[in-house]
Amino acid sequence: MADLRETLRDRDVLRSIRLSVLTSGSAALLSFLFGTPFAYLLARREFRGKKMLESVIDLPIMIPHPVVGIAILGIAGRDHWMGKIIGALGLRIMGSTTGIITVLLFVGLPFYIDTVKAGFEAVPRRMETVSRTLGASTASTFFRVTFPMAWRSMVVGMILCTARAVSEFGAIVIVAYHPMVAPVLIYERFTAYGLRYSQPVAVWLILVCLVLFVLLRLFSIRKPTDRKN
Repeated sequence: MADLRETLRDRDVLRSIRLSVLTSGSAALLSFLFGTPFAYLLARREFRGKKMLESVIDLPIMIPHPVVGIAILGIAGRDHWMGKIIGALGLRIMGSTTGIITVLLFVGLPFYIDTVKAGFEAVPRRMETVSRTLGASTASTFFRVTFPMAWRSMVVGMILCTARAVSEFGAIVIVAYHPMVAPVLIYERFTAYGLRYSQPVAVWLILVCLVLFVLLRLFSIRKPTDRKN
């Protein structure tokens, strides 16, 4: 306990944990903004190449994460057309908070899309059809019918995305060793000073993850009224 209390007075530790939470939360928010339309498309439309698109979305779950980091650096490089656009916008991926968020979005987005897709599929299509029949537009139907019935899956998806992102190490080391997120700080302290100096930081990161998964369980529990709907 003394080591844990002492760790909380270490500015580097607090900074790294804060950075991990903020960047992971940012990745979850971006997943909500960009992943929700994708999830709805996959849940409600059948089209050629759908299975291939779903496989591409889930690819970050399977491939080694250092490979993810190398791929992101390759795409963001000056010789790549996307890298030229990023440079023109004044953004920097290598060794930046923007790079960290990019990595965390890449590894967390599949968890969000898959969760929200399942939530949309659980919404009866007949209710959307009735709404459209009564004259509501597609957007109005989504926000008045679909969203209220699927919002819980979106919250769960964001929590899953955050939890996955906050634990990322392999890709971040490649893209942005500095500024240090908590997993990178743990690695550095273990290799430089040993278990005693890395363990308290690891414990605090575990507690952060525990809070996230408690929230996940709370939002995953459906109330009786939800089941009736």
